[in-house]
Amino acid sequence: MKVTTKKSNIRGLLVSFFVAKALILGTTIGIVAQAPVEKGVRFEKVNDQNKVDVFINGSLFTSYRYPADLEKPFLYPVYAPNGSVITRGYPIEPRKGERIDHPHQIGLWFNHGSINGLDFWNNSSAIPADRKDSYGHITVQKFVRADNGKKGVLEVVCEWKDNKGNTILLENVQYIFTGDAASSTMDHISTLTAVNGPVTIADNKEGLFAIRVDRAFEMPSNESLVFTDDKGNPTTVKATDNTGVTGMYTSSQGLKGDAVWGTRNNWVLLSGNRDNTVVTFGIFDHPANPGYPAYAHARGYGLFSVNNLGQNSYDPKQEKMEWKLAKGESLTLRHRFYVKSGTEMTAKEANKVFKKFSKMY
Repeated sequence: MKVTTKKSNIRGLLVSFFVAKALILGTTIGIVAQAPVEKGVRFEKVNDQNKVDVFINGSLFTSYRYPADLEKPFLYPVYAPNGSVITRGYPIEPRKGERIDHPHQIGLWFNHGSINGLDFWNNSSAIPADRKDSYGHITVQKFVRADNGKKGVLEVVCEWKDNKGNTILLENVQYIFTGDAASSTMDHISTLTAVNGPVTIADNKEGLFAIRVDRAFEMPSNESLVFTDDKGNPTTVKATDNTGVTGMYTSSQGLKGDAVWGTRNNWVLLSGNRDNTVVTFGIFDHPANPGYPAYAHARGYGLFSVNNLGQNSYDPKQEKMEWKLAKGESLTLRHRFYVKSGTEMTAKEANKVFKKFSKMY
């Protein structure tokens, strides 16, 4: 009896020793069971910061922000799948060496420069109070849903208002997110409804679906440039150091660089190198949109936009267009924002994304 107990104790000690050794070895070489990697899209509302964080496969892709003092909702910051930030920091979180022009160009946003004569595009904290009556602003009325899953859907109702608080347009907007290890996709579906009377959307270059990019994705330039809005207000974009500046536009027409601006395209891509990684992101138009194919409002200094509601403002040879909505009438616009990291996106890949998007919505 005494011997049996002794053998059992020895056996137990040996088992414990080998289990402990296996655990230590496993920890060392990384084979201990890990928590499952998060899959799909998840939303987290942060009420005290007026934002909704958007996670794709466990990593922050962007935050939907709706601050009361910045005149419109927007997505900021936006990250590529490899973790590189692709949006400019200014004016929220300025970064060393970046440009500090156009304070209204924040993150990724959607608005327009002339709706019933009001400029929603250029409004910002830089506009003096005595000039605000010429500008419109957008506020969040309510969140309709935030559905987590393999496909995440954030649906919001916004009011497009004049400076006196009158609502001109009611916007129902859906942000539809998906992603994998190498790419992230956001579809932006906006329905604008005239709720308190007729609405006229004028032909204007200041629009429509846009992102202001990080310095790495600007195109190298040694020129100081001056841009003027439709009210005659000039903005100077000063020449700066081109270290790490690697951006290049490519359009569905096969155009490159500055030649892309003012041309109509199914899609436009912007590629560059950030954190020693190639990143490409693109904006895709939809055949059902008014004004399709959209004009590229793609500037080398970092404004990347497509505009379905401008025509003559890009090409004076074209007819000046107006989109009129009677009270109760609506206009829907559909765009896709797509970003991949690791390899540069090819025209063949972009055409495939466009064709798939064209069959949706």
